[in-house]
Amino acid sequence: MYPRAFHYHRANSLNEAATMLSQLGDEAKLLAGGQSLIPLMKLRFANPRHLVDLNFVLGTSYIKEEGGVLQFGALTRHSEIENSSLSARLPILHDCAAGIADVQIRNRGTIGGSLAEADPSGDWAAVLLTQKTEVRCLSPRGERTVPLKDFITDAYTTVLEHDELVREIIVKVPEKGSGGAYLAFKRSAPVYPTASAAVQLTMAGDICKDAAIVLGCIGLVPVKAIAAEDALRGHKIDDKAVASAMEAVRVAGDPQSDMRGSAEYKRTLAAALVKRAIEVALRRARGERVEVTHIYA
Repeated sequence: MYPRAFHYHRANSLNEAATMLSQLGDEAKLLAGGQSLIPLMKLRFANPRHLVDLNFVLGTSYIKEEGGVLQFGALTRHSEIENSSLSARLPILHDCAAGIADVQIRNRGTIGGSLAEADPSGDWAAVLLTQKTEVRCLSPRGERTVPLKDFITDAYTTVLEHDELVREIIVKVPEKGSGGAYLAFKRSAPVYPTASAAVQLTMAGDICKDAAIVLGCIGLVPVKAIAAEDALRGHKIDDKAVASAMEAVRVAGDPQSDMRGSAEYKRTLAAALVKRAIEVALRRARGERVEVTHIYA
């Protein structure tokens, strides 16, 4: 199926793109990587009258480190993050970028577009919520910085105004003794996960100083498993602590039965993914280099 007719606009700067959105109104959409929007337009689930293309704006794709934070331009491609030596300092970011769909998608899709889309089945939101992450937004009224935990409000819904766009994503580099991991369970590479789990641990010797656990694909927004984090925080991470975290994960989300599996199946799967992610995160926090890949059915 072909998209409905639309007017194409090429932005030369992010400020110009924001102005275009303001002038064109609610029926205008931004085109970044297009890996979510274009399929929806082809299915006519999305029918924008105006499409504002960001791909010709210079200086929107970059990865920089400054003052203990990593800065990602909104149009930084997944493949760029996958292959970045700076991103490799946070292995959980590499886990995410390297596991998104296939090479073609990773070469086109962008981190800013993924967060702005707020797809409940997306990867980046769950991963970045385990970090101290902020989203820098731009509109004709100026800039504002929003903590990621406040950015996504519902499925496919963010705090962005109709004339506002994502300019930059800022991730604070974790303290020494930290490690994270992201795992997803998929039927095949191009499809969204059935469930996913992101885990970030900060260790003080054998004791877990802090823990962040976020689950993907089992709710309308990424689910922060607070009780599971509490089961690890302040404790030695042994079989008992991991079992308690897994049990907390089983009741943390509200998955819906669908073609990917029943709700109970997804709860059990999320708990198993968290267990594996904890094991990898713990080893990485201790300084080990551990490679992980998603699990395919």
